[in-house]
Amino acid sequence: MNGFDFTLAGARLTALGSGALWWAEQRTLCVSDLHLGKSERHARRGGSALPPYETRDTLDRLEAALEATGAHTLICLGDSFDDDAACRALPQADLDRIARLMQAHRWVWIEGNHDPAPPALGGEHAAALTLGPLTFRHIADPQSSAEISGHYHPKARIRSTSRPAFLVDAARVILPAFGTYTGGLRSSDPAFAPLMAPDALAILTGPRPLPVPMPR
Repeated sequence: MNGFDFTLAGARLTALGSGALWWAEQRTLCVSDLHLGKSERHARRGGSALPPYETRDTLDRLEAALEATGAHTLICLGDSFDDDAACRALPQADLDRIARLMQAHRWVWIEGNHDPAPPALGGEHAAALTLGPLTFRHIADPQSSAEISGHYHPKARIRSTSRPAFLVDAARVILPAFGTYTGGLRSSDPAFAPLMAPDALAILTGPRPLPVPMPR
């Protein structure tokens, strides 16, 4: 299992090359911004057609991460669906697959700005979740610490390489988007300035996760 280990508030975590965060001690896997149903929402709003396989691809990679880690708990850090209508419009095969995965795990849906209403798929629902020393929420709180969040879809560029990236400092972790076709916000964007300390790391995802000083 390829990953980069680091510590936050005494919890030993692993940034996986897939973009998921693994907490081995708690047997907990965390992903952010799945944006399931993105192609349907894009078409519904009059956008150009996207390949209709993004939900299947995202679920393929999520299932692979769950199997590789043997996770007992999955935390989805918000924007799991591109909106509530996209959740309702998912094909039955995708809904059945999600239900099967949920049956095998403790499954926590954190509310996001795209999906503030709890999905009608069961599982647990919360605006934020505290587990051990860590708090999981969708959007980072500058006044908080020991925090794991998503929302910004961070990515980082090193020379000619740009990849989704974890942003990590002593107070927080911001996860990359896990969903297919989700895009990203460069780590140099001003939105990250009040959130990440000067010594923050960017951990680029991919076959070999690459930790570097966070590009600014």
